Amino acid sequence: MLKVWGRPYSSNVIPVIWALNELGLKYDLMLAGGSFGKLDTDQYAKINPNRMIPAIQDGEFALWESLSIIRYLSEKYGKGSLLPSDPQVKAIADQWMEWSASKAFGPVIYLFFATVRTEPAERDIVKITRLRDEAHEALTILDQHLSNQAYVCGDKFTMGDIPLGCIVYRYFNIKVDRPKLPNVEAWYQRLSERPAYRKNVMRHFGENPTDWAALEKACESEGIT
Repeated sequence: MLKVWGRPYSSNVIPVIWALNELGLKYDLMLAGGSFGKLDTDQYAKINPNRMIPAIQDGEFALWESLSIIRYLSEKYGKGSLLPSDPQVKAIADQWMEWSASKAFGPVIYLFFATVRTEPAERDIVKITRLRDEAHEALTILDQHLSNQAYVCGDKFTMGDIPLGCIVYRYFNIKVDRPKLPNVEAWYQRLSERPAYRKNVMRHFGENPTDWAALEKACESEGIT
C-alpha cells in the first residue's frame, strides 16, 4: 500500500492527499513533521534526504516534492482523468502547477503565517495588507485565465487544479478583507462540490496559533504515529 509521510494540515501535504483521494487510492498516512517529528531520523532521511514533507513510498519507490508526487500519481493512476491525454492540455496543467509554486503560494502562505500563525497582539497590519495585495495581484492572473472556462485546463478538472485549489482555500478563509475575484470564486465553488476537496482541503484551521496547534494535535487519529 502507498505510504504518505506528512501531516494533514501541512500546506504541502494537503495537495498530495487530495490527489490520492480524487484517484480513489488507499494509503497509510505516516504522521511526520511539526509536532509529530520523525524528520530527523535516519529512517526518514533515506526516504527524503531534505528531511521535509511530503514524501511518498509506492512499494520500494520513494518520491518527494509535492508537485512531483502529484504528477507521478496522475501519470501512474490517473491517465485520462487527473492526467490529460492531450499533450498540450497536459502542458497547460504543468504550467499552472509551476505558476502556483512560483507566484501564488508565497504571498498566500506568508499571509497565513502573518495572521493565523501569529498571535493577534503581535500582528503587523502593514505587512498583512501588503501580503494581501500581493496575493490578490497574483490571483488576478488566475481570475483572468478562468474568465471563460470552468477549470484551469478547460472544461475538465485535472491535476492542474490541485495545487491552486489548496492555495485558494487558504486565501478565502483567512480573516482579511479581500477584493473580489469573481472567476476564481466561481471556480472555488465548483471545487467545493467535490467530496475529496471538502474532506481533505476544506479544513477549519482556526484563527490563531492556539487554535492551529489544537487542530493539528487532534488529527492524530487520521494517521500512524
